[in-house]
Amino acid sequence: MLRPTGWKASALLAALLLTACSSTPLPPWPAAPTARTSAPTAAPRPQPGAVVPAPLGQAPLPPAQPQGAIASPLPPPAPLVVQNEGPMAPPYGAAVAARFPDPTVVYSTPGLGRDRRAFTTNAELSQWLQSLADPAPRGATRTKLLNLGMSQRGEPIVGLLATRAAGTEPVNLDNSGRPTVVLVGQQHGDEPAGSEALLVISRELVQGLLEPLLDRINVVVVPRANPDGAAAGTRVTANGVDMNRDHLLLQTPEARALAKVVNDYRPILVVDAHEYTVVGRYLQKFNAIQRYDALLQYTTTANYPEFLTKASHEWYHLPMTAALKAQGLTSDWYYTTSTNPDDKRISMGGTQPDTGRNVNGLKNAVSLLIETRGVGIGRMHIQRRVHSQVTAITSALRTTAERAANLEQVRSFVVRDVSAQACRDQVVVEAAATPTQRELDFLDPETGADKLIRVEWNSSLALQAVKTRARPCGYWLSANSTAAVERLRLLGLQVMRVAEPGSALADIYRETARESGNRQDVIGTIAGGAGIVRVQVSPVRSAIDVPAGSFYVPLNQPRANLAVAALEPDTQNSYFANHLIQDLTQAARVMAPPSLVFEETN
Repeated sequence: MLRPTGWKASALLAALLLTACSSTPLPPWPAAPTARTSAPTAAPRPQPGAVVPAPLGQAPLPPAQPQGAIASPLPPPAPLVVQNEGPMAPPYGAAVAARFPDPTVVYSTPGLGRDRRAFTTNAELSQWLQSLADPAPRGATRTKLLNLGMSQRGEPIVGLLATRAAGTEPVNLDNSGRPTVVLVGQQHGDEPAGSEALLVISRELVQGLLEPLLDRINVVVVPRANPDGAAAGTRVTANGVDMNRDHLLLQTPEARALAKVVNDYRPILVVDAHEYTVVGRYLQKFNAIQRYDALLQYTTTANYPEFLTKASHEWYHLPMTAALKAQGLTSDWYYTTSTNPDDKRISMGGTQPDTGRNVNGLKNAVSLLIETRGVGIGRMHIQRRVHSQVTAITSALRTTAERAANLEQVRSFVVRDVSAQACRDQVVVEAAATPTQRELDFLDPETGADKLIRVEWNSSLALQAVKTRARPCGYWLSANSTAAVERLRLLGLQVMRVAEPGSALADIYRETARESGNRQDVIGTIAGGAGIVRVQVSPVRSAIDVPAGSFYVPLNQPRANLAVAALEPDTQNSYFANHLIQDLTQAARVMAPPSLVFEETN
């Protein structure tokens, strides 16, 4: 606990926001609930020649106009080249295509029309959500169109809230006693199935078969997080950044918009809908084609609470794979391979705290990645791809409804336990996947038959601690570290300003080696990142002066592990490596509860 010697009223207020540094007893693991309902929902398949009805039977309203664009510190966007999603040459023959028949349901969205050449436009998406956002409650159900911000090209990033709380403000959802789920689609613009599926899900939540779930949960749907990339048919945002590697640095307005959603609504579950490369590197390296309908993964990064991992696996992953199997859909762990043609290793999703999956996990949520087979195959199998997403997302929603009380119990324990670890034990600064081997099923490109291949496999389910240190009580930042302070607050961390000069026992960073480079993930160099500075450091214990106007980031707060990810300088995602902190002397690890006076800041 911070122990100040002299407090202003505002300092006392800040102290009360911090939880006590005491050990938290491990609760018993909750017992299984009643049997699950099955069957994901979808619109019924029409008879041949029938007209698929419009989603609401009413004329769409004009698209919403979100207020206030978020400025981006990155270079301006490149010229937009809109991609035509018309017919393309199939990347494989009839034998492979026959392995992926259409489902027995047909999904109806603007982009899934039989004669469509393009997927749902952002204007159509906004109209769809606005038509569902009735200002008056629909019976017990309330809806609200969420204006989340603007893309770099000025396109609205919109979402839909569906709830049966007394109102649609975050405080109403908190008071409802129901956990909130956030569903996100199309962070990568060339991965459309998630966005189309979330339009289906939004309709079913408001006026369909999923609406009864709102008796137990609140849901926020953000179908398209990267409107510019979707318009251009590219993975990246308009200025060339992979926004799904930007959730710790928060350089793009698109990533900031998602951060604000998570901060405002504090979801117990975040689902991130993507698609993966089907042919490409796999045909080149293994003469094989990707087989699975869906690849799945939950948070796998250093310092993710053990109980959330357990909940992710037992309560979400296992039922989701069962739900997919019941629909005749195949699944496996998410994996990818690098762009280097000579590197035949297969890696699960990364361990770095930069993706939405991992950063939202460190915000003490269950955070799930759902990837369907889609990149590089245009509109092929689009109904099946959407069906895979709807099936998996529906399973996650039902788990949350059934496990609402259990999940709140787990989160209550986790936020207290993370806060209580300040000043105690060790913290993992950097972790890596564990190399092993396994057999993977692919498809033969000629015959379409299963093709079993033994591969070198990097498992993110078993992390190796590369670097550990004593966990500090908090971090001191110099007064000119305002860029870093801004990002930390956008992550939902409490940062306190020092009101009066003082001192603290700290570890300062002594540099032992330095090199320049680029951020890397398991695929290769991350798109859109500026060069980073990779340093090696040795912590040196010292008494430091703490000037008025400098900052303190306490670790006795629930999202403390995000501060570790951002502020330990010798990792590729750190704020020092990425130039948000300019010098090692601007930060220190505070190793004993400081006696400091703080003032309230905006």
